[in-house]
Amino acid sequence: MNINQSQQILISLEDKVAVITGAASGIGLATAHTLAEARARVALLDIDQKGGQRAAIELAKRKAEVKFYKCDLTSRDDCRKTVEEIYKDWERIDILVNNAGVIKRKNVVDLSEEEWDRVLAVNLKAVYLMSHFILPYMIRQGSGSIINIGSGWGLKGGPEAAAYCAAKGGVVNLTRAMAIDHGRHNIRINCVCPGDVDTPLLHEEARQLGEEEHEFMKKAADRPLQRVGKPDDVAKAVLYLASDLATWVTGAVLVVDGGGLA
Repeated sequence: MNINQSQQILISLEDKVAVITGAASGIGLATAHTLAEARARVALLDIDQKGGQRAAIELAKRKAEVKFYKCDLTSRDDCRKTVEEIYKDWERIDILVNNAGVIKRKNVVDLSEEEWDRVLAVNLKAVYLMSHFILPYMIRQGSGSIINIGSGWGLKGGPEAAAYCAAKGGVVNLTRAMAIDHGRHNIRINCVCPGDVDTPLLHEEARQLGEEEHEFMKKAADRPLQRVGKPDDVAKAVLYLASDLATWVTGAVLVVDGGGLA
């Protein structure tokens, strides 16, 4: 066996079922493509039905085994029913990528209670709900990998983003707590913290702040690697943590930000 063959075996997710939230666009969609290329069977979750169905069709054209499930990740009942449906369809769940997110660029004075609740629900509560319903299946299997998508602003503060920083800080430490609790079940739980990535969410930030998008993206690229991230940059980190390359990695926080926090 040569080195390339060995690497291909290590990075294969063949026969594994991966559940990805916020999969209709951005990092979630890129992650779906990357895990499917590694031969995972992919369950796409999103509240955006048209976008999710479009993503599923796109993946199917590339010979991926894929299905879209519309799910409101802030609803306990929706999460429970969706997870039950996924297990019924696939008969196992090996990987969960908690990726769905929203942002509201406001400080605590300007932020309404409804906006606070929405940001915390999508970014943090959804991680709890999906993990709550999927972990029992992983425990029964005796294996699993959960990758939570945090943020650089989960490790340091950022301007005019109080609720987002609070939620992502919660994701980072929830990851550590879950890793401690479920290591004995042979379940690895890790967090990827991206910097600014060229996604619809980043462009939405520019609009919320009333900034011209070109100038906003130019400022976002001001980091050692001198560019904004691509969704694929984050997806590759997720693939590593989901694969057998990371069999002794749990409770880790992997920063993928072009050196921004440095």
